[in-house]
Amino acid sequence: MAHPDAGATRPSRRLLAKVPPSLLICTSGVAALIYQVLWIKQISLLVGVDVYAVSLTLSGFFAGLACGAAWLGRKADGLARPARAYALIESGIAVGGLGLTVILPMLAMPFARIEDAIGPAAWSLPFLAIALPAFLMGGTVPVLMRACADARGVAHQGGRFYAANTLGAIVGTLIASFLLIPALGVRGTACVAAGLNILAAIGAFGLRMRTEHLAAARHAPAPETALTEPGARRALTLYAIAGGLALGYEVIWSQALVQFMSTRAYAFSVMLAVFLTGLAVGSGLYARRADRTHDAWGVFGVLIALAGLLALLGVAWLGDWLAVFQTAAEVEVRTATGSVLAGMSARFFLAALVVVFLPALALGAAFPAAVRLCVQTGAIGRGMGRVLAWNTLGGIAGSLLCGLVLLPLLGLVRSLSLLAGLAVVLGLVAAYGQPAVRAKRIAIALMAPVVAVLAVITPRDHLAQLLVDARGGELVFYEESRGGTVAVLGQNKGQNALRRLYIQGVSNSGDAMTSQRYMRLQALLPLIIHPGEPRSAMVIGLGTGITAGALLAYPSLEKRVVAELLPAVKAAAAGFHGNYQVTRDPRMDIRLRDGRRTLLASDEHYDLITLEPPPPSASGVVNLYSRDFYRLAASRLNPQGIVAQWLPLPTQNDEDSRALVKSFVEAFPHASLWTTELHETLMIGSLTPITLDAERIAQRFERGEVSVALGEVGIDTPAALLANWITDRDGLARYAGDAAPVTDDDPRIEYAGWLRDGEFARVLPKIFALQSPLPLTHSTPKLDAEIARRRDLLLSFYEAGLYAYQGDHETARRALAYVMEREPDNAYFRWMVGQ
Repeated sequence: MAHPDAGATRPSRRLLAKVPPSLLICTSGVAALIYQVLWIKQISLLVGVDVYAVSLTLSGFFAGLACGAAWLGRKADGLARPARAYALIESGIAVGGLGLTVILPMLAMPFARIEDAIGPAAWSLPFLAIALPAFLMGGTVPVLMRACADARGVAHQGGRFYAANTLGAIVGTLIASFLLIPALGVRGTACVAAGLNILAAIGAFGLRMRTEHLAAARHAPAPETALTEPGARRALTLYAIAGGLALGYEVIWSQALVQFMSTRAYAFSVMLAVFLTGLAVGSGLYARRADRTHDAWGVFGVLIALAGLLALLGVAWLGDWLAVFQTAAEVEVRTATGSVLAGMSARFFLAALVVVFLPALALGAAFPAAVRLCVQTGAIGRGMGRVLAWNTLGGIAGSLLCGLVLLPLLGLVRSLSLLAGLAVVLGLVAAYGQPAVRAKRIAIALMAPVVAVLAVITPRDHLAQLLVDARGGELVFYEESRGGTVAVLGQNKGQNALRRLYIQGVSNSGDAMTSQRYMRLQALLPLIIHPGEPRSAMVIGLGTGITAGALLAYPSLEKRVVAELLPAVKAAAAGFHGNYQVTRDPRMDIRLRDGRRTLLASDEHYDLITLEPPPPSASGVVNLYSRDFYRLAASRLNPQGIVAQWLPLPTQNDEDSRALVKSFVEAFPHASLWTTELHETLMIGSLTPITLDAERIAQRFERGEVSVALGEVGIDTPAALLANWITDRDGLARYAGDAAPVTDDDPRIEYAGWLRDGEFARVLPKIFALQSPLPLTHSTPKLDAEIARRRDLLLSFYEAGLYAYQGDHETARRALAYVMEREPDNAYFRWMVGQ
């Protein structure tokens, strides 16, 4: 007798049976890339964003994929029910992926302690933690391939699956950055990824009903010798090397393109999506004819060599023309959509399309070509697993070798030239070592001199010159090193000469008067108002060295620590004015380490922790602006200690600024806000009350070189210093309102949209509307009057700037005239008006 519910379940079974296998593997690819994006973010919180730690730990992801592809692919050929095995694998990924996302943030402090005890060997722990769910991900393609391969040929089916999986990866990359993380946070996004794995698992049960009886009949377990033929092994070796070249290209592109894109997370997502699109399209196109070609080795050799040539050509022909086309594309898309984000994304897309897409197309087509050479119909699972495993392992080696060895030694252009040359050699080995059509051999041979000529005629400092052409000025310092490209340009602003620091092609401040003013206040203001007697201070982020150098002006400090991620930044800092040659001073302890990681790894406590990281919208920086970080920093303060956070105003809109303030006030029960320059503010927080004592402030202002350092930036008296006061914690809390705080789990500031026109002119008046009385003790009527006078001049000067932003230049001139008539010798005012 039939089960009573059988009739009800038949329609759902029939629906499941219609689910195409390519959709399942596409869904799996979406989930896998979402996890990868999330784990990259979480790894940086665990081990710091030091390039060695992150690179070695992320290699755990790819090592897991490789091992899973090899082992599970081999097991797949002996499975009676491979579709059911696929469903179990997807379910396991859901559990492991979600579980790891939840657990990783909890391991930061224990991991820091373990690393202090055993050194870099501790990196094996996150390596293994990530490798476990990645192991299951590696088995998805070969196991599903075992269940579904048909008479059309393994290369055809393998190419389709690779294209579908890569298409899913494209979707996962884009929706993670553009949609999921901003809306749901890290854990919520992981739940979506796990749900996709479950959907793929459910779909596999429908696939089992349709295909398993056919799969069992077609695919008997393969003998152990199925893939031991010299030709297959040769192809696997060459494809592994090709995988290393491909990941090497990606490492170089990520640095070479950034000056045509941005350090925003969106930009990297768009570039990765274009790369993956090239892989998917190339694989899908060639998969149709891979099984029918009579010259598999020749095609494989041509594709690998061509990818190298196109990769080098794409960087060699970069020039100002690209920026012109980018601007035109941005304007067109922004006009058509009304979206600033869409316009900027079009800008990023065009840069990636020009440089990345064509070589990725050739690399994608090489996958079904490799499958054609390596996979036999009697051992589909094992063959696919080995192709994927060898390619992935080659990719791990290539990315590490390129990022950690070649780039520091050779630079971007020479590293890419070497990779392109190796690609041509690889193509020649493939075509000349096996039977191949003569025309293809000749084609590869002709690529060799073209690559050689490009390598010779492309200047080693090609990208540096492009930066100079784009930004103007004179190249003072340039270094392509691990972790990023660092440059210093000498430029002019009106009659004023300055130097500006560029990291990854993006400006990170300089030594202009405006920068020197807010950076010196970043260090000296919290020291001067400190309620105790500060003896130790830490600066997170060396940059131009001006903030750290200001610590040298404060004589009572006994410990001065700087945490800086990039060695090249330390080398570049020597060329900036106003930093007291901080990198050469023996009183300064400069630690080349991630700032957050430095606090996690040590029990050292400080009287002041002051931060000057890149803006919060820059990729990878948001976790130095989160409530979680502020609580960590608070735990590293001595009694009466202070945390000072730079809060720029032009780099985010009003809503995002309120979220940043909310994060700060939720961590510190005592806080205040100060202006440090027209475009910059400073939040100061403490776990204990901060009493502003006029007598103590005046005494500290005259200590050592403090008055000289501040006088050089227009703050020549204690009254001028105190005139920068804006509001207390109540005012900050009122401004933050009901904004959700930025947290490690909710890093949406990193994914905030671009500024609307006039946003700065909208934010600054709201900030100054918070003005509250200065809670000053032991003051005098004379001092109060002088503070009021200096505040009036400062606010009038800022109003002139706002009028200029709004295009009301006549009112701006009148406001400036009012200020300059009353304070003609102020160094800051004089610099701003070009004197």
